[in-house]
Amino acid sequence: MNRAVIELSIFGTVLCSCWLVFWLSRRRATQPDGGYQSTREIDVDLETLKQTVIHWTTTTNHREVGILYILFGTFAALWGGVEAMMMRTELLTPSADIWSVETYNALFTSHGITMLFFFVTPVFFGIANYFVPLLIGADDMAFPRLNAIGFWLLPPSLLLARGGLPAQVVGQFLRLFGVHGDLFRFFWTLQEPELGWTLYTPLSIQSPNPQVNFLLLGLHLSGIATTLGAINFIVTIAYERGNEIGWEHLDIFVWNILTTSGIILFAFPLLGSAVIMLLLDRNFATTFFTPDGGDPILWQHLFWFFGHPEVYIIFLPAAGLMSFILPKFTGRKLFGFTFVVYSTLGIGVLSFGVWAHHMFTTGIDPQIRASFMAVSIAIAIPSAIKVFNWITTIWSGNIRLSAPMVLCISSIGMFVVGGVTGVFLATIPVDIFYHGTYYVVGHFHMIIMGIIPFMMFAASYYWYPILTGRLYDRQLALFQSLLLVFGSVITFGTLIVMGLLALPRRYAVYPPEFAPFQRVATVGAFLIGLSVLLWLYNMLWSYWSGEPVRTADVWGLKRTQQFTREWQWFEGRLEERYGVEPTEPEITRPSSTTVPGEGSPTVLRSVEPLLRTVPRIAFAAGIGGLVGTTLMSGVLFTATILGIFDLSSFSELAELVGARGVSVGYLLFLAGGMTTWALLFAVFAEYLPGRPRIITGLAYATIISVGFALAFYTGQTGLQLLGYVVFVLIAHWFYGFGLAVTFQYLSSRWQVEG
Repeated sequence: MNRAVIELSIFGTVLCSCWLVFWLSRRRATQPDGGYQSTREIDVDLETLKQTVIHWTTTTNHREVGILYILFGTFAALWGGVEAMMMRTELLTPSADIWSVETYNALFTSHGITMLFFFVTPVFFGIANYFVPLLIGADDMAFPRLNAIGFWLLPPSLLLARGGLPAQVVGQFLRLFGVHGDLFRFFWTLQEPELGWTLYTPLSIQSPNPQVNFLLLGLHLSGIATTLGAINFIVTIAYERGNEIGWEHLDIFVWNILTTSGIILFAFPLLGSAVIMLLLDRNFATTFFTPDGGDPILWQHLFWFFGHPEVYIIFLPAAGLMSFILPKFTGRKLFGFTFVVYSTLGIGVLSFGVWAHHMFTTGIDPQIRASFMAVSIAIAIPSAIKVFNWITTIWSGNIRLSAPMVLCISSIGMFVVGGVTGVFLATIPVDIFYHGTYYVVGHFHMIIMGIIPFMMFAASYYWYPILTGRLYDRQLALFQSLLLVFGSVITFGTLIVMGLLALPRRYAVYPPEFAPFQRVATVGAFLIGLSVLLWLYNMLWSYWSGEPVRTADVWGLKRTQQFTREWQWFEGRLEERYGVEPTEPEITRPSSTTVPGEGSPTVLRSVEPLLRTVPRIAFAAGIGGLVGTTLMSGVLFTATILGIFDLSSFSELAELVGARGVSVGYLLFLAGGMTTWALLFAVFAEYLPGRPRIITGLAYATIISVGFALAFYTGQTGLQLLGYVVFVLIAHWFYGFGLAVTFQYLSSRWQVEG
């Protein structure tokens, strides 16, 4: 199939659908309510259209430039997302029978470049452009015109970098109409590169595709645009702050943008220099990266000296959004604010010292590899500080499970998994084994997808009232968030499993035994794609037909004293424009107090009741665990008779404590069911979904069944594997039923809460 025509057709269909939603929502817009803005009007006459175009192409207002950045980044994300869906479609079958191998290579090259350079950074720059001046009390960015120039360098850079695809379509149309001259040859020879997004030499030097030159020029131009934006952020934050806002009063999102901008100043100019050297090698016979006179490994050093800080350039703004938004939905201030700031600065510095861990397999000096291994592991410390502070902020908070909060909590989970798998890759022996496998792809996407788009979606929901003056559909947003999380876990969790099974990455053709895993990952990817379309629909429809904002305190931030400066600005704007009176908080709930139930840790309520109730809870959990494990054992015994569960797996459990035998292993299994898992249930039962308690127990058992299925798997395949999974689930549901019912009965009888 012709990739260029199909990809542009799908992309065009998505954009046309957006316009259709826009048009339909406008027709069904909210009716006027007597003074406050309700309907939006668009004049479509030529003069108005001309003025609109001139206004948006010459504006230097930081909020409007921010919106341009966000729209540009969303456009690029949809383009790159279509390519991701096409890649996953190809991987449905072991052979390359949907797209060709060359098309697959071009897809994963352009997908990576588009997402990293034209999606993530522009969107974060857009959010920062809009909100950083508001958060620091500045009227605008320090250099408004430079700000606009920085943005308008991006569209031509995208056109240069991605011009191969539209050029191919133009070439095909020319051939269709019988045009075969120089014009046809120009368009026909420009093809999407098939090099991989890292552009490794000598392949990138030897490629005869002229589009590679345009791609390099596009990347160079985008680097200039990004550097201009970073300079503007640094100067704005340093010199345009309000008089009352000292460094100690900067909020956490601004600190992250400041650190990100600092990294950009050192990383992007180096990429620009390396790209120029590569262009010279390709076109003027210099030998920077060629084997005869230069060194291909030098490109990897230069690229990853930029490339790994780039990971943190796109991570830190997301972490800043997490630290900023999460406390709003827990009713508490960010725990350990100072430590989070220092961890951000620490990541910024250490990010330049870890580049060579991408090169453990290139044969560089072992002593150098060891030093980079140490630094790569060390950078996990400031990352872990952030995670612990996020979790501690949630602890004992007054949690509201809105869509932004669901995305925040899910991001923490995915970041932990992605981070832990990354620590393994930082160690040389493990990296050498897994470097070329899907394990790296799964780890990378677990972080990149797990926190960056998640936080973008969370920010879009959190600040949607400010951006549009409307409220979005909360129920649809909640469903979209859950679907996004579900799809992401399925997709990237499966990639990690395939990597652990040593499936090589970057291949369009793979062994048939991996087809089921690839199909599961593709189904998960399609769920992600569907959730993105639902988000887009919600944003567009609500822009016209959403409920108008009638109070600036849409999240109830005043009563938790977190009504920050951008919302105060918004409140003043509503009053000035529409006469909306500021509201008073119903209840002021301090973020730190010793009053029981007002945000303080539960342990401060009283020590004496705690000492009295804990043993009862533990005993109830133990008895419940015994009942549940006994019921579970009956199901496992039935599975053993049917030949789909192997009792010898219990002996492997015994070996963990230096013993042997099935009976010893079973006793350990019984002890774990009565202690570890039962006590965890007692601790977390209050936070698990479902009421009455029996539903909570079934949900808890379903979650922990995944670990059991992996730990006790003994090589079953086909229908036997299917039966194994089914019986594991049934066994755990019996466990959850017995545990929950017994625990509920005993805790009610003893009048204790678990």
